[in-house]
Amino acid sequence: MAESASPQVDDLSWGRIDVAGLGRFKDAKLWPGGGRAWDWGETGTRHVPGIQPADVDELLEHGCEVVVLTRGMQLVLQTQPETLAHLEARGVEVVVEETSVAVERYNALAAGGAKVGALIHSTC
Repeated sequence: MAESASPQVDDLSWGRIDVAGLGRFKDAKLWPGGGRAWDWGETGTRHVPGIQPADVDELLEHGCEVVVLTRGMQLVLQTQPETLAHLEARGVEVVVEETSVAVERYNALAAGGAKVGALIHSTC
């Protein structure tokens, strides 16, 4: 994978995300050139109130210009308004969608060469 390329999600199903060159995750953080498991415990994230500014900071550190935030397969995961403001204040385009729709959008952006990152939640 090129240093600047965001990794493609090869397969997505309930509780499983397969990412090219990185392996399998339950939840994933992806960015140009890499990614890792998204451990909600690091920031205390919960479905409600949802994705926090601290959850996206690592994506910003890796130069993301577009960030895709997933809502979960059943739209349970929320995103805090402060998180959206945090990204928008830095000029980052934000996409918030149901997980399967979000992954399709992420893959298309990555394939097109965008500096895209994502927080992908593979269950509820």
